[in-house]
Amino acid sequence: PSSGKPCSCGEHKVHNCESSFGAATIGEHKPVSYSEIDGRLYNEKELIFPPELALRNDLPLKLYGYGGIRWYRPLKLSALLDLRSLYPNSKLVAGNTEIGIEMNFKNAQYPILISVTHVHELNVLSIKENGLEIGSSVRLSKLQHILLKVITERDIHETSSCRAIYEQLKWFAGKQVKNVASVGGNICTASPISDLNPLWMAARAEFQIVGSNGYIRTVRAKDFFLGYRKVDLAQGELLLSIFIPWSRLFEFVKEFKQSHRRED
Repeated sequence: PSSGKPCSCGEHKVHNCESSFGAATIGEHKPVSYSEIDGRLYNEKELIFPPELALRNDLPLKLYGYGGIRWYRPLKLSALLDLRSLYPNSKLVAGNTEIGIEMNFKNAQYPILISVTHVHELNVLSIKENGLEIGSSVRLSKLQHILLKVITERDIHETSSCRAIYEQLKWFAGKQVKNVASVGGNICTASPISDLNPLWMAARAEFQIVGSNGYIRTVRAKDFFLGYRKVDLAQGELLLSIFIPWSRLFEFVKEFKQSHRRED
């Protein structure tokens, strides 16, 4: 109910709790704790994410879905490249914020889906002497945290690009989307209204691309986008990481976003 307190159907539970509290504290009154949202009772210790699940080792997955759809989740880059060789027309999935729309509203068909969320090599975040390396599966919210760390710790003239990207991410979709959407997914979607792709180009970013044979080549961001929804990725290739060099002295990068509203 709108009051936030338990409704009448749960009154007997409330009375029982009150009497047990009174007995335990020998007459001292102690109010019953309840959720402000749905009125459910809870104790003083908030629930936490189960430690046994947090410590559980990740496992590669192979799932079968309706209509013959197959979902793979490899853990290593070598396994991912093998799957790409085996299924060259497969679709890579990270946050699913784009593919979900294509399947639900554009009737796109992807019988083979490969999740790249748990591939270790694609989740690298490394602060180097000459710049910042970002794995293509890194979440946008995680990118925000590392950019803030870099901006705080390094000389101000080196982080002009990082500050521009950080400020742009403030108004990128909403928090829920940024918690699942990946850096590489946003780049390879090649949206003509992308918030970040113009900034990668302005920041002189370089993209590391790996082929099914393991060969890695480097492409400048400004050369990666070939046209509307077209990028410089051959069949079997995938975006491995993004490298942003530190800004040079007297080099400035500034972002500006024009939109109908602040978020979403």
